Amino acid sequence: MTKHIFVTGGVVSGLGKGLSGSSLGRLLKARGLRVIMQKLDPYLNVDPGTMNPFEHGEVFVTDDGGETDLDLGHYERFVDENLTQDSNATTGSIYSAVIAAERRGDYLGKTVQVIPHITNEIKRRISRLVSDDVDVIITEVGGTVGDIEILPFLEAIRQFRLDIGRENVFYIHVTLVPFLGPSGEQKTKPTQHSVTELRSRGIQPDAIICRSEAPLSSDLKRKISNLCDVPINAVVNAADAKSLYEIPLVLHEEGLDRVVCDVLGLGDHPVDITEWEALVARVEAASTPVRIGLIGKYVSLPDAYLSVVESLNHAGIHHGADIQLEWIQAEELEGMLAEGRLRDLDGIVIPGGFGERGVEGKIAAAAHSREANIPCLGLCLGMQVMTIEFARNELGLTGANSSEFDPRSPHPVIDLMESQRDVTDMGGTMRLGAYWAKLKPGSQVARAYGEEVVSERHRHRYEFNPAYRSRFEDSDLVLSGESPDGRLVEFIELDGHPFWVGTQAHPEFKSRPDRPAPLFREFVASALQRAEGRNPRLGLGEIAEGELTKPAGS
Repeated sequence: MTKHIFVTGGVVSGLGKGLSGSSLGRLLKARGLRVIMQKLDPYLNVDPGTMNPFEHGEVFVTDDGGETDLDLGHYERFVDENLTQDSNATTGSIYSAVIAAERRGDYLGKTVQVIPHITNEIKRRISRLVSDDVDVIITEVGGTVGDIEILPFLEAIRQFRLDIGRENVFYIHVTLVPFLGPSGEQKTKPTQHSVTELRSRGIQPDAIICRSEAPLSSDLKRKISNLCDVPINAVVNAADAKSLYEIPLVLHEEGLDRVVCDVLGLGDHPVDITEWEALVARVEAASTPVRIGLIGKYVSLPDAYLSVVESLNHAGIHHGADIQLEWIQAEELEGMLAEGRLRDLDGIVIPGGFGERGVEGKIAAAAHSREANIPCLGLCLGMQVMTIEFARNELGLTGANSSEFDPRSPHPVIDLMESQRDVTDMGGTMRLGAYWAKLKPGSQVARAYGEEVVSERHRHRYEFNPAYRSRFEDSDLVLSGESPDGRLVEFIELDGHPFWVGTQAHPEFKSRPDRPAPLFREFVASALQRAEGRNPRLGLGEIAEGELTKPAGS
């Protein structure tokens, strides 16, 4: 029977429930178990697709077109399984399903209530991942114990153990053990209160993951064990690590996977974490500094570009490069260029996004990278602004733009497809999920992938305008990938440039720590070559304060 692990959090948000669950999933998979993961989010939005990135970070896209929580990116990168939209459920989607069922008469006129109707729908969402091909399902419950929004989820997972048997469910609670500077002590009281709150909802944790700045003493672990009624070997300390990829090793050293297997009766499968240990060793060994400028409009919240950042790190690990990100606000870029403050970058990434704000800065970044021979990777909107820049400055198409930003542009080189113009539902105009593309033989892109037919995930509604295709084909800009029917341009690259490549897709969503996305891998290789071939330059510590925009808290 499929076993279920539920991960809840307490004290404060942002403790790393997703990373903890992902790390445990990796350890169980290293024991030969088949693992799948999912996230239950308490917000009322149906999905994060319409949410401002400042509100919720990036929107992670699955192969089947689900717009999901960013934690699914962590799940995929650690467990190395392609998830589906069934791995993300929100309060909004759950209530929508229940209300639709009531309107259809499915409840036969009964009064619709949180218990049992909402809780039953939550349990149905949890159960839909059960199959003969899955040994363990790890479910993260978003939010923090004590929040009013997650009460139905806590009730549902409480009932779930009763429904399928106590031997088939394991509860993990992630809490904070803060350090108080004035007293010089680590305090367990927040953990005690959080577990008490969880127990008041009928859930006794089987293990507690204690997040802390420094390692906990055995006495503190024993205290938490006694006061929270959890075996001492199930009080797991996850102190701050230098790299997020160290977390599976930390949890394994603390014995979490052994405790889970014992309680769930999963057997004493031997664990093989040698590959992950080798990965962490490569992370620690990466030493050659490579400065990458990320040109965005949400740079004050790095989570808005989480998968892009991790993909760059994966490529850096592969090449032994220490990726040093410079977060550059797109709206300020033109002024920075005028002052020559981007001359020391080894590469530029222009990520995706929606809306007009910052677009001219991104176009300026594309022009700078092209003219200065700086490696540049454009993702989704990034490819579109590269197309606009080339049309304006090389093809002489004055006023070229995307109809998204300038509906009156004389040269809408980026435009909606004809079939999308009359669609009133904004979601209905989106290309979401995995799409195939044919690559031009011998192109940079084809060499990067090592094959000529590839699949990448998409999230956009505007496309390269085919009416301008012949003008680009007569230039140095190579249309190096297209949809199988030849209608849509998927990849572009500049002939004779070290690396000036754009894609309509989001290859960052498929990157893995031990298998970097091909375009990121080759982009970082080109940036590394530039870094190694240039004259000695200022180190990061010598750059004038404020020279480059940094995200809050960096």
